Amino acid sequence: MLTKKRIVWSYLLIMGWFNYYHLTAQNLIIQEGQGHPFVCTDYSQGKVFIVSKDGKVEWEYPAKDCNDIWILPNDNLLFNTGNGVKEVTRSKEIVFNYESKSEIYACQRLENGNTFIGECNSGKLLEITPNGSIVKEIDLLPEGKDGGHAYMRNARKLKNGNYLVAHYGEDVIREYNSSGKVVREIPAPGGPHSVIRLPNGNTLIATADHHGGPKVFEVDIKGNTVWEVLTNELPGISFKFLTGLQRLPNGNTVVTNWLGHGQFGNSPHIIEITRDKKVIWTFFDFATMKTISSIQLIDIHGDVTKGEIWH
Repeated sequence: MLTKKRIVWSYLLIMGWFNYYHLTAQNLIIQEGQGHPFVCTDYSQGKVFIVSKDGKVEWEYPAKDCNDIWILPNDNLLFNTGNGVKEVTRSKEIVFNYESKSEIYACQRLENGNTFIGECNSGKLLEITPNGSIVKEIDLLPEGKDGGHAYMRNARKLKNGNYLVAHYGEDVIREYNSSGKVVREIPAPGGPHSVIRLPNGNTLIATADHHGGPKVFEVDIKGNTVWEVLTNELPGISFKFLTGLQRLPNGNTVVTNWLGHGQFGNSPHIIEITRDKKVIWTFFDFATMKTISSIQLIDIHGDVTKGEIWH
């Protein structure tokens, strides 16, 4: 039986370790290289963050199963919320909200002010006005069929009116025309999570952790791989499950390394890689972040609605 004295000593011991950890965590190295300010999603914690150049969280907002995020021209944030999509101001006012019965992992603000949304289970590609009206709907699945949790991850509408969809569970990227007809397929073993159509017509893809493992690779219009980084090509770093992507104007590629499936703490959350496969920035704040799944750098300027940010 614990005496009152022993209870007090136990309490002091616990509080001592807590304070030690708290003070130590404040001084931990959380990144290496020249950092960037950025916004990101933390899928496991269900939060979106704004992070300073020195790696400190400046703003956060709850967002269940968040997986896609954008900084809009008005400085608001657009992101998915598990079964929906929100646009939120820096003062945390909701100015756009869409809810669905389907899981949602993809969203994008279009130049005309509408919002593109990819619904995972339902297999629907939607375009929605600011007041919530659906003005376009493309069904990729037969009526009534549930595509399941793994059917779709990120998706993007292209300038030519086509759509790029990462079919995670099927290990393939498909490009659909404006009517929903498949016009191109790009094999992506490992499970494609994010896909970007670059200004030169090439396609940049990040894959997950199954059927071939995680990698980031770029293919040309003929389907030839013109650049890739495999899971163990970077000294001291291994890919676990690549999710978010951004190609920078200088040719560097920023990837988010999702650390779920038992991999928490085993590799950096964020990695910036040069064209010649040198790592120049890593971010690994394990005290604050759990599984970063999407990122956009704040110091790379451009209008996302016009395709000026390759994310």
